[in-house]
Amino acid sequence: MESRLAHLRTRRLPALLVSLAFVAAACGPSATASPAGGQPTGGQSAEPSGPPATFALPSFSPAAMRWYCCLGTGEDPTQQPTEKSVADAVATVFPGSSLKFEVVTYDSARDTLATQIRGGNTPDIVGPVGIGGFAAFQGQWLDLAPYIAKSHYDLSQFNQAAVDFYKSPTEGEIGIPFDVYPSMVWYKKDFFSEAGLQEPPHTYNTQYKMPDGSMADWNYDTLKAIALKLTVDRNGKAADEAGFDKAHIVQYGFEPQRDDLRGLGAYWGAGNLAGPDGKTVVIPDAWKTAWKFFYDGMWGPQPFIMTGQVYASQEFNGGGYAFFSGKVAMSENFLWTTYGVADAGTDWDLAAIPSYNGKVTSPLNADSFGILKGTKNPDAAFAALTYLTGDASDQLLQAYGGMPARPDKQDAFFETLGKSDGFPTKVDWQVVKDSVQYADNPNFEAPMPKYNETLDILSKYMSKWTTTGGLDMDAEINALQAEIQATWNS
Repeated sequence: MESRLAHLRTRRLPALLVSLAFVAAACGPSATASPAGGQPTGGQSAEPSGPPATFALPSFSPAAMRWYCCLGTGEDPTQQPTEKSVADAVATVFPGSSLKFEVVTYDSARDTLATQIRGGNTPDIVGPVGIGGFAAFQGQWLDLAPYIAKSHYDLSQFNQAAVDFYKSPTEGEIGIPFDVYPSMVWYKKDFFSEAGLQEPPHTYNTQYKMPDGSMADWNYDTLKAIALKLTVDRNGKAADEAGFDKAHIVQYGFEPQRDDLRGLGAYWGAGNLAGPDGKTVVIPDAWKTAWKFFYDGMWGPQPFIMTGQVYASQEFNGGGYAFFSGKVAMSENFLWTTYGVADAGTDWDLAAIPSYNGKVTSPLNADSFGILKGTKNPDAAFAALTYLTGDASDQLLQAYGGMPARPDKQDAFFETLGKSDGFPTKVDWQVVKDSVQYADNPNFEAPMPKYNETLDILSKYMSKWTTTGGLDMDAEINALQAEIQATWNS
């Protein structure tokens, strides 16, 4: 989930989820796909707890392994007890083996891992890691396909799209599906009722009832029209009313997912920056339109989106995301928003992503665990990986707040999530499930040349656009493209 460039990189779980994770850890493995069928040489095989194994690992030598975190989530203090408990359990599941859990803060995780790989101090398992993290270390991942075949690991328990998500044309199957984070519109119900507005639709490809009674497609034009009515100054004037004071806004109508310019654009259409030849920078037209919409929403005559200065202020972003301040009517963001959404109050719900040019795109984050090629224990590491993504997944998924990649686990996950402290009594979680079918393909975090250097350039332009008014956005986009191309060519 490496699109969260400005994110705290941690998730503060509601107390109920944390306590449930501890209970689950104390009860032992759940044996979703028990790796206990493996028989490590030099020791007795572990007795499986729960249902029989659905696959059988080949024999492997016991090993002392390292689990490297955090290219994605995982560093939050509330998550670490669960992660350590899961890691410690490997010694019980695979007698003679061990798994040491190592935390490196997200901001340092890529540089530290690169240094370890260069120095021959390669960890065995890395995760949770998303497409961006995999892409940042392209060429370093072990192809899991031979190990999946040897163990008869059943990939049919996942949707094929989830399996394909981790298929690299150059490296093979680099991950086993673990969790997914679809994106939706998060909105404040009370703001809509106070303004006398219909709530945004929960069903995709439908229409919205405007204040005058007319019906309009739920697209970004409609979203803007509603967002203007939900942007309010200190005198109670809406952004579309005469006399609106844009210098003193107390409530904003809309907040896009602004961690990564690629992700921001992906809500308007799937794509990535690498052209067909893999060497030429090609910015999708939908992304250019999205960036201009974003910029005009901040700096235009009728603002309804926060500037960078406002976004960074304690008043509007004390919890890491502006929606958590309780002063934003609508926000596009991923399912991992659950980590702090309780700060926004108990009156929020979920709605469908708007369409652009008649097509809906709901960008997807997803996490897995990967094994580095430099591991000295590939068979043992694969066994441990299947434990993390199998028996231990119930505990870890609750700690990370991710929707299980296994469809048969999703209802139970949302039932538990819905009981979180500070959540509304009823949330339309069906919106989350429905959003998956509109996932961006190709994913916006897909590999590209000079990956980390390119992210730095994108971050620089994001900072400039969010803090500087009066820019020529066509010229800015051209400059961005030229700078990235020059970096790729160097």
